[in-house]
Amino acid sequence: MFGHFYHEIFRKTIIAFGNIFNNIEIHHTNNSDDTISIIKVPLAYGPIQKFLARIEQDPTALKPIKMSLPRMSFEFVGLNYDSSRKVSTTQSFITNTGKKVYMPVPYNMQFEVNIITKLNDDALQIVEQILPYFQPSYNLTVKLVQPINEKRDIPIILDSVSFTDDYEGDYTKRRSLVYTLRFTAKTYLFGPIPSSSTGVIKRVTLDYMSGVEIKKREIRYTVTPRATKDYNNDSTTILSADIDQITTYITVDDATSITTGSRIYLDSELMYIKSKDGNDLVVIRGYEDSKIEGHIAGTSINLVTAADDALIEPGDDFGFNEDTTFFQDFKEYSPSQNTDL
Repeated sequence: MFGHFYHEIFRKTIIAFGNIFNNIEIHHTNNSDDTISIIKVPLAYGPIQKFLARIEQDPTALKPIKMSLPRMSFEFVGLNYDSSRKVSTTQSFITNTGKKVYMPVPYNMQFEVNIITKLNDDALQIVEQILPYFQPSYNLTVKLVQPINEKRDIPIILDSVSFTDDYEGDYTKRRSLVYTLRFTAKTYLFGPIPSSSTGVIKRVTLDYMSGVEIKKREIRYTVTPRATKDYNNDSTTILSADIDQITTYITVDDATSITTGSRIYLDSELMYIKSKDGNDLVVIRGYEDSKIEGHIAGTSINLVTAADDALIEPGDDFGFNEDTTFFQDFKEYSPSQNTDL
């Protein structure tokens, strides 16, 4: 059931979230309001407990260097399914790379951002540079799945702000002001991505059943794609004489392979063969909404057949072959086995 795939969605979301807070500065001024120092606040990933322990590190330890303040840290702390954004588990979409992908699953990632300072003014400067962007959300655009170039706007919602001032203790204890901001990132998780494009649906089969408890099959309706242009350039024959945009009677060099009810393709015009007499053909011009054009003698004529139907590509315009069959049995069609059971 489960095969290996890894889109690095959590990792990409964590990195994108951390980048929001990567360029925060603190400016210190003198009594004349002149800036005397600018400090870019360092940002690291990790729990607040680790940084508080570093701040209170024993100066007699082997590495007596204490952590400098101000400082910021962030951490991914929780994950839960978001049922409010749920869609059908069988719903899918075609990506811009032509691949069929099932709809992603919505999950909420919880983050904590901790601001640690010695001075209250430093903490307030940092907080004031963050809060105005969250009203209460800030959108990040993240490329979640590289193979299909899938970009999503991830709302980052500010849930709460709390504050602690650790000032108790003797004169050897360092004071630390800690602001804790909690966020929710509404991201999406994708399942495995097919290695090839889905192409065109080749057949749709619908059975109409009668009865409630004992179902009896009555009618089968089948639809397959029909090409509206030539794909394999088979050069069936050539046009014997010029024709204008009105002519419906044409002559070809060799009509052996052309039958009544078939379709031929000249330049970019599709024609339907109404009747045939030797090499003379009566046609319907501009068939399947193709553009009616004039054609000169010697123009290559290509027969449009089931071989062309098989070569239809995603994004092409095409028509449909429709077939209705009547039954009086209790069988059902199995798509996986391509037979009636």
